[in-house]
Amino acid sequence: MFEDFFDVVKKRFNGSDDDYKPPMFKCPRCQETSPLSKYEELHRVCPKCNYHGRLSARERIAITADRDSFHEFDRDMKSLNPLDFPDYDEKQEELRESTDLNDAIITGTALIKGSPVVIGAMDSRYMMGSMGSVVGEKVTRAFEYATENGLPVVMFTASGGARMQEGIVSLMQMAKTSGAVKLHSDAGGLYISVMTDPTTGGVTASFASIGDIIIAEPKVLIGFAGRRVIEGTIKQRLPEDFQLAEFMHEKGFVDMIVERRKMRSVLSHLLKLHGFDRKEEV
Repeated sequence: MFEDFFDVVKKRFNGSDDDYKPPMFKCPRCQETSPLSKYEELHRVCPKCNYHGRLSARERIAITADRDSFHEFDRDMKSLNPLDFPDYDEKQEELRESTDLNDAIITGTALIKGSPVVIGAMDSRYMMGSMGSVVGEKVTRAFEYATENGLPVVMFTASGGARMQEGIVSLMQMAKTSGAVKLHSDAGGLYISVMTDPTTGGVTASFASIGDIIIAEPKVLIGFAGRRVIEGTIKQRLPEDFQLAEFMHEKGFVDMIVERRKMRSVLSHLLKLHGFDRKEEV
């Protein structure tokens, strides 16, 4: 028994036990500890203070869409290096290997409790969910598909904003995605934007904030510029809860705050309320 114990300790010390996970989770908000298994069972929500940890894009879709109903768009699409930005290609290759993603978003069709949708989820592990040419193109294509097929769109955002390595090409995605959302709206489509932690920068200033219904998870960060930049510009101290979901809800920027455990049911209810309850394959 003791030999097994020391083998585990030795592997961890030498960095050779890649599968090791600590048995306890320490919440970064309340600093309380709880079993990691409980935290994972709650889909990365702290059982003590309701802190909502970050999910990967595939984890997000797995807990939202009906089992085996998700069909991905544009899986092999990859960004180029339009500015020949130093080490950008190498950085992307590393991230593709470590995240099993080709960029910071996945999109596709799915069912949510039987209701057909076009769904997208951003992934903060990939360059902090920054929006470059591929993210903008995949979001645009998702809305175009939804418009052509009369489907609603559910988009989970998590982003640090525009991707500086692609310069003006990245900034152009704001107008591009917003235009696709407008055409979808003009065709009578429903768009539900779900803001997760964090949703900032050019993503907030484009497709994330122009949904017909805007939902946020509890206490997530939502904004454009950073707190210090704003305080330095206006020379005033901002409220402590500034840019948190609750502050945004109070000011009317967010329509609903929904806990993760209720998100799937709330989305299903909203879809059916707007007539998207057809039991069919998409």
